[in-house]
Amino acid sequence: MTRYLVRRIVTAVAVLWAAYTVSFAVLYLLPGDPVTTMASGGLDGEPLSPAAIEALKARYGFDQPVLVQYGNRLWEALHGNLGTSIQTGEDVRSAVLAALPPTLQIALGGLLVAVVLGTVVAVVATYTRFRWLRQGLMALPSLAVSLPVFWVGLMLVQIFAFDLHLLPSVGSTGFRSLVLPSVTLGLPTGALVAQVLAKSLQTALDEAYVQTARAKGVGRGAIHLRHALPNAVIPALTVLGYVAGNLLAGTVVVETVFTRPGLGRLMVQAVGVQDIPMVQGIVLFSAVVFVGVNLLVDLVYPVLDPRITRGVPATA
Repeated sequence: MTRYLVRRIVTAVAVLWAAYTVSFAVLYLLPGDPVTTMASGGLDGEPLSPAAIEALKARYGFDQPVLVQYGNRLWEALHGNLGTSIQTGEDVRSAVLAALPPTLQIALGGLLVAVVLGTVVAVVATYTRFRWLRQGLMALPSLAVSLPVFWVGLMLVQIFAFDLHLLPSVGSTGFRSLVLPSVTLGLPTGALVAQVLAKSLQTALDEAYVQTARAKGVGRGAIHLRHALPNAVIPALTVLGYVAGNLLAGTVVVETVFTRPGLGRLMVQAVGVQDIPMVQGIVLFSAVVFVGVNLLVDLVYPVLDPRITRGVPATA
């Protein structure tokens, strides 16, 4: 068990380092730089003098070699200092934490929609005796995955906000304003969960222990929920851990469509002016969430199936 935990923690640290390094490289390979944007009046409309440009470069460390900048920023990040926003002068960590609550609301809402929707579709599709219903439900996840998130959001706004007048189309004003963004974010995630869980359930229902339960007279519902589902949930957990970490990335589109504040809109604004410290801070925070969720899922695996830590296949 200790070896299992150490491997997972080392992998998590490596992923965080890679995310920070790749984001640094990509941002510095882009043409132009934030100082040039400021010099041309990109922030306040007033062009800067050459002396002011040099002062800005020195202030933010852009006058140093790239490797020195990388080392300094990485060292500061390891000590919890994500730098200062070039656009606003605000502390990056404070800005990220301030923008987090609205994003966390729709991310958790989308996760709840995904879990409920994916589980219901998978269980009903593998339980029903009606072939047409099973085939229809099994086709829904592929359809949902193929739909662009922004299109889904716009369609939901058109139907439930403009046509039916049931829910608000924009803003962040209470529970009702969370419904459409959460559904928009949760649909593709729920589709993936449904696909994996349905296939895993079908496999579990063919296992010997299920046949034994049937021979003992256990009902279909009990076999599905008490015998097959707990053993089929591990592959779905793997997918859920992956997509849960990516929900923050999905909020960029959702917050734009529904005009909500949050990390997504903050990221769009920062990228637009190449605010490198802000972009890297958001990327690093998203990577921490992604790694944290997947590490938690990895730690749940041995609880569901202790054979994992002993290197025994789950189907043994």
